[in-house]
Amino acid sequence: MAGLAPNAPGLARRLACAAYELLILTALVLIATFPFLALAGDSTSGLRRHLLQAYVLLVVGTYFVGFWTRGGQTLAMKTWRIRVESSDGGPVRTARAVRRYLLALAGTAALGIGFLWALLDRDGLFLHDRLGGTRLADAGRKRSPA
Repeated sequence: MAGLAPNAPGLARRLACAAYELLILTALVLIATFPFLALAGDSTSGLRRHLLQAYVLLVVGTYFVGFWTRGGQTLAMKTWRIRVESSDGGPVRTARAVRRYLLALAGTAALGIGFLWALLDRDGLFLHDRLGGTRLADAGRKRSPA
């Protein structure tokens, strides 16, 4: 197994954060789905089902990109003192955050291979961080000057 980059959160902390993030996302998606269903009605099949799926991906993406670009932390990441930053230690800009989200989505769809990559990566980065030019850092340390 590869070593973690200096000041990177450990695997156990990242997994705990992911579990907490899943609870928050479950609530977010549940609440965000109500207005869609009120407008579109039954969305269990056909075009409405695909529109609902796209809407959910947009809502989740907006949550992640919004928090990553405004302080680098989602609600769960604040709890576990983890921050997303660009690979140079600076803040994550919108385009990079969108790229990270889309790459993480692809890595998740590919049976989680994007997350399993961290077990092999020399710095312990997820594949979406390696490809997207981002990294996870301990939020307790000061950010490098950008």
